Amino acid sequence: MPELPEVETVRDGLARHVLGRVVTEVEVLRDYSVRRHDGGPTGLCDQLLGRRLVAAVRRGKYLWLVLDDDAALLAHLGMSGQLLVRSGDSAAVRSPHLRVRIVLSSAGTADTAGTVPEPVPGPLVIDFVDQRTFGHLSVQDLVPTPDGAPGGLGSDLPALPVPVVHIARDLLDPALRIEDVVAAVRRRRTGIKRALLDQTVTSGVGNIYADEALWRARLHFARATDTLRRTEAIRLLDAAREVMTEALSQGGTSFDALYVDVNGRSGYFSRSLAVYGQEGEPCPRCGTPVRRDEFMNRSAYTCPRCQPRPRNGRW
Repeated sequence: MPELPEVETVRDGLARHVLGRVVTEVEVLRDYSVRRHDGGPTGLCDQLLGRRLVAAVRRGKYLWLVLDDDAALLAHLGMSGQLLVRSGDSAAVRSPHLRVRIVLSSAGTADTAGTVPEPVPGPLVIDFVDQRTFGHLSVQDLVPTPDGAPGGLGSDLPALPVPVVHIARDLLDPALRIEDVVAAVRRRRTGIKRALLDQTVTSGVGNIYADEALWRARLHFARATDTLRRTEAIRLLDAAREVMTEALSQGGTSFDALYVDVNGRSGYFSRSLAVYGQEGEPCPRCGTPVRRDEFMNRSAYTCPRCQPRPRNGRW
């Protein structure tokens, strides 16, 4: 599943290409891809037509396009969702997994940052492509953030789509209070990897970056959260922020053609992974073969020497 760096790469692309433009046409090719929208395909089309896109915002793995009517087009990419921006001749290309197409005006007005988009020749479209169909789009009302701070990266608006209210701030959010996250982690009675994956504690971290952060922090995934010292919790969260920042600079982690930016380009952070997916390979730090364990119907990768298993861990 795309994690924070992959979703942020998409958000950044949308912010650069589509803001300020008006929705002129909506085509829903698979009803299931708009299953979370109250009103179905017809309602989605009605609520988007004529609306201007004014901001592209992300919190954790959720991203949304703020509309000019106090609502937002919310996207969750699921396992394989892609938001691709196409213009000119490329707009004539239709993926076999195209689920929703949103046609935008070729010219636009200034967005919330005062930037006027460059006119494009021919149509400009956002294609929602989703091979495995776990992702979804919906138009959602915006509600005030509980803490009064901006809803996410990409806008100063202190508002969130209703389905995102329970999602915690992520480690790259300027409004994040790290001490709140440390306290939330240490209050848990669970394994530290489970806490990292809990989107109500801190959002955006998935299996890949959890394993990489734990390796950098020299902590085993089964280490009990209530045994963590404050300094250890901060070291882990700093490691998670660091690895996601590095991944973001490389366009995220792509193992196949499913994880791409809005122009269809893959990220290359997979070349820099220390332990994730590296079973049997030498640890980059000490040379010990990387170990794989089953974890929550997935996998956990560790260095047995750098990350010794706790005696009374919690999986």
